[in-house]
Amino acid sequence: MIIVNVKSGESIDKAIRRYRRKYRDVGVRKALMDRRQHTKPSVKKRHELLKAVYREKKLQELEY
Repeated sequence: MIIVNVKSGESIDKAIRRYRRKYRDVGVRKALMDRRQHTKPSVKKRHELLKAVYREKKLQELEY
């Protein structure tokens, strides 16, 4: 359970933004989606490799 304490004088919008950031950083949604459907370890590894190749390609484009 994610708890966000609202500081005195803080707007509710800032508190909601902090909640959303915590929610994203904790990875609640990703964990729920992973439990929803099983993926083989080889598929996970391939997916991570493709993401890494994509990131490298984007970095190379930015350098030139």
